[in-house]
Amino acid sequence: MTGIRISGMASGLPPNIVDQLMDAERIPVKQMENKRTEKEDRMKLVSDLESKITDISKNLGELTNTRGFSDKKFISTDNTVIDGQIDPVASVPGEYSIEVVQLAEKPSAISNGFPDKDVTQIGVGYIKFDTPEGTKEVYISGKTSTLAGVAAQINNSNVGLKAQILEDHKDTENPFKLLVSGMATGDDKQVAFPKIYLLDGDQDMVFEQSRKAKNAIVKVDGFEVELPENKSTDLLPGVTLDLKSAAPGKAIHLTVKENLEVISGKVKNFVDAYNAVFAFIQKQHQLQPGAKGGNPQMGPLGGDSLLRSIESSLRNTILSPVNGVESPVTRVSELGIEFNRNGALEFNQDKFNKTLNANPKGVAAFFRGDGLKTGFVSSVKTMISNFTNGIFGGIANRKKGLESQIKQINSRIETKEKQLERKEESLRTKFANLEQKMSGLQSQQASFSAMSKQG
Repeated sequence: MTGIRISGMASGLPPNIVDQLMDAERIPVKQMENKRTEKEDRMKLVSDLESKITDISKNLGELTNTRGFSDKKFISTDNTVIDGQIDPVASVPGEYSIEVVQLAEKPSAISNGFPDKDVTQIGVGYIKFDTPEGTKEVYISGKTSTLAGVAAQINNSNVGLKAQILEDHKDTENPFKLLVSGMATGDDKQVAFPKIYLLDGDQDMVFEQSRKAKNAIVKVDGFEVELPENKSTDLLPGVTLDLKSAAPGKAIHLTVKENLEVISGKVKNFVDAYNAVFAFIQKQHQLQPGAKGGNPQMGPLGGDSLLRSIESSLRNTILSPVNGVESPVTRVSELGIEFNRNGALEFNQDKFNKTLNANPKGVAAFFRGDGLKTGFVSSVKTMISNFTNGIFGGIANRKKGLESQIKQINSRIETKEKQLERKEESLRTKFANLEQKMSGLQSQQASFSAMSKQG
């Protein structure tokens, strides 16, 4: 744009005459910009609607995945004795009784006490261990002949043992002891700690006490069973049990049952997702106060055929019976999912849980079907796909149409701006020339007037 500005008043025109003219010329541009803003607002709303509809499919997907109707929970009457983790698919509902008579233990041995852990020399030589993998020897040199050095050497020797220093406050003069343990529990993981060959130390080291590896002993419904570890995946189908402590004579009751709260929560998520779409559509149809006190108007998408089509299709699909599935349940209303007078969905959780308890497989079959063409979830997903499909879906087509309209408006604005830029430059040049000529004429007129007075 030219830098020419009209600064004088010789012509009698206001200095901002070009700006005033250009403001009038830019009215069509502002109208196009307002139109573009309107289209962009509609685009945002269509994208928001698409997201809300996609959420319906997402929440329905939770019902048909591997754990959709296989959620179960594990209950222990005393999880300080027995706790557990459940596989929702492989576990079998039922009640069980288990008594932990004895925990499995690792083989271990503890040495005599020392006044310190890193000064007193134990000597040079080796320590021998008899393990299930054969005899293992750990060599101790002058650099590693303290209690801490021996522990580090055992841990670094890869002999299948773990060593640590304990501070036993019962012996105030020699509180530091070496504890050596096997890496696994069970009768077949025994380790013998028979020999320590160390010479020329400040103090001899011996293993004062040792313990054998033990199996865990449990009673399952009164029958005694031995386990090599304190963790078992075999006692209850689909449950990993953690034996926490021994409690001889105390039967711990364990229960595996359907986790109705989780399953009904997934159904409620679907209902909430539908209601979010319904609320969005209703808001667009409702009359809203007009700008600056104008007449009430519907939302930007109010009355849009796309919204009416989505609402109608969703409602019909949810109300329609589901055929081709092996289930006595054929409609969602039988599961406590019904439309209220306002058109929103309501979820009766008690009715759903009662039906699920009575026939969990039938409820699952109603929702899942064959996973492709039959089943409630497939019906809803197919309907939603008709709108959200990126190639032929109604929402995708609407977005493409709006994108095209916005692009066309931008193109027209760009063309108009270039025209206005050239016009403004031409006007400024013309008015500058006019100002210059008027100024010249006024100068000549002043000269003639002065000559007349002299004559």
